[in-house]
Amino acid sequence: MWSFEGDFRTKPTQSLRGASKQEEKNSLLKRAQEERQKREQARTRDASARKIQSVYRGYVDRKIRNQSLQREFDTELQEVTKKSGTVSPQILSKLIQKLSLFFRPHSDGQRLVLVSQQLLKQKDDYLAWVFQDPPQAILQIKRLLELNLRYLISIIDSPTPIAMPMRMLEVFISPAVYDSVTRHCGKSSDAIVCHLLKHLIRNGYFECMKVILNQKVPSSLERSATPPTPVASSVLDLIMSPVSFATATSDKAFSRQVLLAVCRTLLCPSFTEQVAQFLLPAMAYGKYPFPFVELIQALITYTSDAASEGDGWRGSSPKTSPSSSSMRSVASSPSGTRQDNLLTSPWLLFAILTLGEKKLGHLDGVSGNAYLELVKRLLPHLPTPKEPDLDDEEDEDERMITGEESSFRSLTEIHDECIRLLDSPGHLKCVLTCLRERSEGESIQRVAHICHILLSQQHLSVHRMRLLFCLAFNTEFVRNLWQVCTTVSMTTVTGSSSPLLMMLSSGLPMAEKDIQRIVPLLSTFCSMFSYSLLTLHDADFYGDYTEKGSSMPFTLREMVPMSLALRNACLGIIELAHPDAKFTINEDYRQALQKSGVKRKQITEQDTEKETRLWAFLFKVISTLVRQIYSRDSRRPFCVDGHWLAPNVSVQADKPSQLYKAPHDMFIRRPFAAHRPLTKMSLDDERPPLGNREVRNLIILTELPFVVSFEERVKILQRMIQGEKEEHQGDLHNFQMGPNISVMIRRPYIYEDAFDKLSPENEPNLKVKMRVQLVNAAGLDEAGIDGGGIFREFLSELLKAGFDPNRGFFKYTADRQLYPNPQAGTVAPDYKKHFFFLGRMLGKALYENMMVELPFASFYLAKILSMHTANLDIHHLQSMDPVMYKNLLSLKSYDGDFSDLGLDFTMVIDDFGETKTEELKPGGRHIAVTRDNRIEYVHLVADYFLNKQIRQHCASFREGMADVIKLDWLQMFSSQELQVLISGASVPIDIGDLKRHTNYSGGYKDDSPVIVMFWEAVTQFTDKQKRQLLKFVTSCSRPPLLGFKDLYPAFCIHNAGKEAERLPTASTCMNLLKLPEFTDEKTLRTKLLYAIESGAGFELS
Repeated sequence: MWSFEGDFRTKPTQSLRGASKQEEKNSLLKRAQEERQKREQARTRDASARKIQSVYRGYVDRKIRNQSLQREFDTELQEVTKKSGTVSPQILSKLIQKLSLFFRPHSDGQRLVLVSQQLLKQKDDYLAWVFQDPPQAILQIKRLLELNLRYLISIIDSPTPIAMPMRMLEVFISPAVYDSVTRHCGKSSDAIVCHLLKHLIRNGYFECMKVILNQKVPSSLERSATPPTPVASSVLDLIMSPVSFATATSDKAFSRQVLLAVCRTLLCPSFTEQVAQFLLPAMAYGKYPFPFVELIQALITYTSDAASEGDGWRGSSPKTSPSSSSMRSVASSPSGTRQDNLLTSPWLLFAILTLGEKKLGHLDGVSGNAYLELVKRLLPHLPTPKEPDLDDEEDEDERMITGEESSFRSLTEIHDECIRLLDSPGHLKCVLTCLRERSEGESIQRVAHICHILLSQQHLSVHRMRLLFCLAFNTEFVRNLWQVCTTVSMTTVTGSSSPLLMMLSSGLPMAEKDIQRIVPLLSTFCSMFSYSLLTLHDADFYGDYTEKGSSMPFTLREMVPMSLALRNACLGIIELAHPDAKFTINEDYRQALQKSGVKRKQITEQDTEKETRLWAFLFKVISTLVRQIYSRDSRRPFCVDGHWLAPNVSVQADKPSQLYKAPHDMFIRRPFAAHRPLTKMSLDDERPPLGNREVRNLIILTELPFVVSFEERVKILQRMIQGEKEEHQGDLHNFQMGPNISVMIRRPYIYEDAFDKLSPENEPNLKVKMRVQLVNAAGLDEAGIDGGGIFREFLSELLKAGFDPNRGFFKYTADRQLYPNPQAGTVAPDYKKHFFFLGRMLGKALYENMMVELPFASFYLAKILSMHTANLDIHHLQSMDPVMYKNLLSLKSYDGDFSDLGLDFTMVIDDFGETKTEELKPGGRHIAVTRDNRIEYVHLVADYFLNKQIRQHCASFREGMADVIKLDWLQMFSSQELQVLISGASVPIDIGDLKRHTNYSGGYKDDSPVIVMFWEAVTQFTDKQKRQLLKFVTSCSRPPLLGFKDLYPAFCIHNAGKEAERLPTASTCMNLLKLPEFTDEKTLRTKLLYAIESGAGFELS
């Protein structure tokens, strides 16, 4: 490698033998490559050897130099102390300079202690001497305090006393020490301490204090602001002194640096017991007034800068690595590359809420809004409870605290404490103060964002949190919140302003920042207003009487455009989630973009899931509110006809769609995010995937069916029923073949026989074709073969008998509308089976597109259509008992003495002459109704009548209906529309439509003289007489929903002979009118009116 013969240049090796002609080209190239690699390896070895030698020589030289300086230091110190016992300031300054050059904490700690002792004895003389050169003096004190800090860190784990280095830090970071030298050096004491603290913080000052606190203060503490030991008191002083000093100076940047260092070191990492039980309470409630407002401002400034720059904070990373292993990972990493957890620490949120618990009552509007802004930024990082629908076997708390075994408080505890502090009266007062003093849009947006996170991420219900509950009933807040929702906008490329709500309604994609502006506002408004509507009585909603302090934020006139905007927002979200076309980039194009240097944001699976949940929650709360408003409008209209129909929605039953051909379990209501898999092919499923347009239609029909016309929904229902009929009945039933049910029913005992023979045990499937043979009172079979007409007559008579109040299963309201009899169990112990049977029979009537005149109470129909027999609220009580509803509302506004009413939480029930008392709540007979609990009493009474006493009846009835026809299909309709499906619409009978779809038999034709006279007579009938005619022939006085073309069998007029004295008769099972050949119109009219007004029975003639 190196020659020792005087040759400093390497001579090339020359071969004079000439080229070998026997060597092949490939082997020559390989040999040349190997020789090149050997030369490169030799050069690498040479360079490595030089580096190693250089490092070693430097180490040896430094070691020798340090040893020399140590000997000089010891000699000088011993000589001085032997002579006088004290060291002069001049020599002391020189000793500090030498010590800073060779100091090693493990070997030179005692030397530092001796110097520190001498320095504390004559600190004034030392400072006077050293500050003759202020820059050099500040530099020397910096180094001295840094040495003490390093020594302190090195002895934390050992029994060595820590009093001296802590005393040095305590003395020399106090501004009062430098007051005597500020007159000569030209610098203020505050400026000197500021320089010192900046240097210490960069070198791990607060990290050192935290380690001392955890190592020297005992655990198992009770929560207290009082220091448990002298060491704890000293540590608290050393932590709070820089904080108090920094906030008192005019240097705001330095103040932010100190406060952020405290946050990052003490408040962001997981809490130890010492921090949680002593330090944090001492900061919040101790002797030092914590600068809470300044901390808020520092954190807001930091988070704003971090968001704009995208980098970590560049102000407090240490330059040197302390000796303690617990500090090395924190202090050694550069600020630009280390992971900064300041923005994402749930412990910081808990610390802010704890520190502010005592301060919130004294914040002004500006500081309060700054506090809300900080909470808004930190709250998204609070751990979220595991959602029940997530398929995740790992416990969320365990997953998030992996590696945090030393933390005193787990994430679950932190979560619960943060929610408790956010729900405290002081926090609520702060929010209300900010809204009252600064009610502009920014304040409302901050509060709405906080509420949105609590509702959507933390899954908190409005009624379970004081903050959400109070804001829901704050009418001014709800009004202002809706105003902000409608006015918040973005600036387009043309410079115009476009409302974000309008963009959402149009289904236009928005930027992330715009989504974060409109979504929290809209979701909070819908959640709040939806909850207040649940407790708002119709009298308040419709403004029947003006009550002071009414909780209705809007007038009916304002509700109309609001309902349109919310409806369109729902449709826009559906469009965004399932567009007709999606923008995609293939892999080749993506790689080309990356090679060209185009930066593209990487979207992870977590980002997609988060975005899906965001839109799913927004759709859920908006659609819930829209359905509530629609329900009010259906019950008592305040919008114009056609208000809810969406002109841009095209859902048509006559268009080919995979939705109607797919298995019928697809047409069910499901969570918004669960519709996406329907567009993908499944290997385990034979059905083809749905298109995006079909998925949109499915969501609309299950969530917002009222935006589609009633007629179109009826067609869709009939098409789905027809598809199921083809599956269960097939085409052979037209030829009296195929699967069917054949029963023989005695007409006098039609209900009893049907209940026995059509029970689930005997006939489990009622979807197949049913044929009935009726037996009259004489025991003889009635004439006729059931081609469908006899069955329809049987089902009509059966339903009338089963729902007859005299049978005891149903009873009438004051408006003669049917609902379950609460005492049905007394009539029949097995009443659940009867209600199941009646539900099956009514479902069979709907399944066969057959109308029966059964007027049900609207609240009962609402229970049938509700999800899982959900409880109804007090608004529906009016359809059951208007008098009771009115009395309960008057009790709400009663101003007299409640003791005069003598009410308690019980109900007195008349059970067939026997009086029974039932408690509305446990111990209700001993609880009097007072002014404070009257609202509870009103709702419990309504709940008892609407839900509790008929819960089993309704559940059995729903179960029976669902056995024949899917309730998800019926939920496309409101309770009023379901009544129309059952009994037909109460609309004028269109004689022209009836005439166009009438058949003739027995020799009659449409131009026969009798037929011409018949239509002329019928045209002149009153509406009542027309209904009587229709009832006479079809057993139902109302026309079919989609016109007489859907009447089955078709309306038919049959020639009954030439006997002019004979009355017209009818076969309702065949919708057949038997009309004799009358010679004149007057006789025809008279005979026909006599027949239809006589109320004759419906038996084959």
